Amino acid sequence: MSVRVLVGMSVTDVDRRQDLHAWAGELGASLAFLQMGGPSLSAELTRLADSGAETITLAGVSLGPLAPGHSWLRRIAAHWWRERSGKRPEIQVATGLATTRAELPDAFAETRPITGTEPGLTTPAWERVPGHVRQVLICRGPRCTAKGSEETARAVILGAMEAGLGDDDLLITHTGCLFPCNQAPVLSVQPDDVWYGNVEAAAARVIVRDHLADGRPVEAYRLPR
Repeated sequence: MSVRVLVGMSVTDVDRRQDLHAWAGELGASLAFLQMGGPSLSAELTRLADSGAETITLAGVSLGPLAPGHSWLRRIAAHWWRERSGKRPEIQVATGLATTRAELPDAFAETRPITGTEPGLTTPAWERVPGHVRQVLICRGPRCTAKGSEETARAVILGAMEAGLGDDDLLITHTGCLFPCNQAPVLSVQPDDVWYGNVEAAAARVIVRDHLADGRPVEAYRLPR
């Protein structure tokens, strides 16, 4: 039995679950996620293997910012394959990520097998907390997502790039619910202990320009503690 799995790579793909479910159905595939959504890729591989799948073909889709690179799809699949006890199916992985529905048929058609020799989940470069001056936590919980936190995240990322802020300056992180939900979209800046609410894209750019680049909290969007 041969089966297909469409894998959402980014947090945005979790937000667009309904679209991906529809795309997967059109392609005769199931759906899994690499991060912050269920079923996880590992859980879906286990389910399919336990149901008798002999060949599993994976194609990743990336619709949003801060998605991990294509190599992570192979890493996670290979880790599952090495750890799998009992019969292991053949796993084929698309050679590139799709960014639109139209690209998915080609993605499923152009694949390479997992061999078990792929890099593992750990490397020396990921041993320590990365250096940064501030960490920006962007809520991607249900209310914030419904009120546009995807565009908030995009504005923070692009604004930081335009301001010349690099990895040594900022660690930008998607999170689950940050509270207070009535003020969605919410983000916080640490270690400054500053929380912002109603942060739409335009507000996010102001926060990047004034607070993250110049160290001046923006009172117009700051939430009381």
